[in-house]
Amino acid sequence: MSSFLISWGEAAYTSLGFFWMALWAFILGYILSSMIQIFVTEDRMKRSMGDEGGKSMLLGTFFGFISSSCSFSALASTKSLFKKGASFVSSIAFLLASTNLVIELGIVISIFLGWQFVVGEYVGGALLILISWILVKILRPKKLIEKARKNLKDQGGMDHDGHNEEKEKINSSKSWTKVGKQYFMEWKMVWKDVTIGFTIAGLVAAFVPDSFFESLFINTGNSESEFGFFTLLEHTLIGPVAAFLTFIGSMGNIPLAALLYGKGVSFAGVMAFIFSDLVVFPVLRINAKYYGWKMSLFILFLLFSALVITSLVLHYGFDFAGILPDGRQQEILSQSFFKVDYSFYLNIAFLIISGVLIYFGFFKGKKVKHHKEMAPKSPLLERVLKWLAFGCYIWLVAGILIKIFYV
Repeated sequence: MSSFLISWGEAAYTSLGFFWMALWAFILGYILSSMIQIFVTEDRMKRSMGDEGGKSMLLGTFFGFISSSCSFSALASTKSLFKKGASFVSSIAFLLASTNLVIELGIVISIFLGWQFVVGEYVGGALLILISWILVKILRPKKLIEKARKNLKDQGGMDHDGHNEEKEKINSSKSWTKVGKQYFMEWKMVWKDVTIGFTIAGLVAAFVPDSFFESLFINTGNSESEFGFFTLLEHTLIGPVAAFLTFIGSMGNIPLAALLYGKGVSFAGVMAFIFSDLVVFPVLRINAKYYGWKMSLFILFLLFSALVITSLVLHYGFDFAGILPDGRQQEILSQSFFKVDYSFYLNIAFLIISGVLIYFGFFKGKKVKHHKEMAPKSPLLERVLKWLAFGCYIWLVAGILIKIFYV
């Protein structure tokens, strides 16, 4: 019993420590994301992404890069663009870029995993788009695309851009009120995923033995140069399975990815885990609601194939370039989370900025209309995630009390 209580305290301490490490990065990322979404309009996207050529792919990638990293928001925006005339491949490029090439994700990855993974994230995001484009050209699912577009038109309803037709003025107080409202909405979209993700990371760190990872990911603990091809292939196949079981979103999955890497999972396997936020069941179900099950399963096959190939290419490419990181150097659990350093001062500064934005956006901006379309979520799943998040808060508070007064 005493060992369980000690592990409980360590799990809660690790979860909160991970979140404290990443807090300023979350706030900075969502501030930038909110500003971009308010000050950059979508009308040009719809006019520029209508064919399957390289220009449309580049524009889809660019527009995704300056969009939100929330998977559900990205799914809704992708649907809207595809419905209004964007080609299928440029829509997929937008979807992949808006979940893999965004600024805030790179900042969080740099904190937990280091610069090599940041490079891997951005280079890999571009490779995902390129490989998906090639696969679509090879498979040529013309009938599926036509049927998917027909399904969207048959559904009817209004598509909301989330932006005015005219570009917002940066010096307008109304625009900054909208930034505050959008910032509040960003946190509202992800608070459950982030809470559950960081709690799971602490639980894994404290309770799951290395032997579990050694059985799940074969040959863990080797140096990166010692992994054979079939070992790497297994890691890239199991990584999405692990993500499928957690389905907590790319931002919440980063501390868990750091733990996997610290436990000896290969660079390729960890990258596959990070790239898997669009091959989880909630995304599969939403795509089925939009486009039909055949297209949803095709998108799943497309993205899964692309992420496996991308992860392997990244691993061998980094190895060839001599910049493959060594998992044995990952010492995230041995860090002192709450020391007074640059992270402490950044957290305090960005918490103040966050409070100001929420005050003006939520309390002062009630009369300012601002709509951001989201993909339809399952009410049952949302209730389950909400109560799981509340359970996580109880677990964390109790664990910290045990850490302070018992351990």
